[in-house]
Amino acid sequence: MDRLIYTAMTGARQAFVQQAGVAHNLSNASTIGYRAMEHRFRAVPVQGEGAPTRAFVVDASVADVFEQGPMMATGRPLDVAVHGDGWIAVQTANGREAYTRAGNLQVNANGQLQTTGGLTVLSEGGPIAVPPDNSITISPDGTVSVVPLFGTPNSTNDVGRIKLVNPPRETLVRGDDGLFRTRSGQPAEADENVRLAPETLEGSNVNPVDAMVSLISLSRQFEMQIKMLQSADANASKATQILSMS
Repeated sequence: MDRLIYTAMTGARQAFVQQAGVAHNLSNASTIGYRAMEHRFRAVPVQGEGAPTRAFVVDASVADVFEQGPMMATGRPLDVAVHGDGWIAVQTANGREAYTRAGNLQVNANGQLQTTGGLTVLSEGGPIAVPPDNSITISPDGTVSVVPLFGTPNSTNDVGRIKLVNPPRETLVRGDDGLFRTRSGQPAEADENVRLAPETLEGSNVNPVDAMVSLISLSRQFEMQIKMLQSADANASKATQILSMS
């Protein structure tokens, strides 16, 4: 009875937590460059006085799924997708460096290259400034080139090179804002081997069908754990009645 209550109680709680995680993944199934999360659980015996009959379920870790999402050709010059492993370096509101796979870029009113979320895209030397009245192209190595719309035709100028990094996956941690950072907090070194796919966007690596099936399965697991608690309560009530009669 003791073991049943502890296992069912903590199992229901963690199933609810995992439901929230899967629902979060599902809500980001159409988010550009999103990386799915998965919860991993394990059983842990309760330490303390008495017989070691009790065990409970704990959320051991939240793992990030790094598999590449689907590539979608857009034909838009400011759209880029990281081909294979790698990240685009951006500057957060506090001036620190973070990493994203969302390559739907734009140029703000000050001429700086940014993500659609307003994060400044970084080069090795800092932000990338784009002069006005220029068409923009981004090459696979991250070089940003501009061609004046007026004046001398075919006059191409390089204005910067997007910083592309590829730190080991185990050194990355996801923040509450969805961006990844190194665990040490130090900027990662640029990696010359990372390549971009121009005029392309990478979709979320969440499989909506798998997420829906997982959500239904977790709902059934939660119901099962609650029924186990109800059964334990009913058994305890019957046992109390029998003891009272005796």
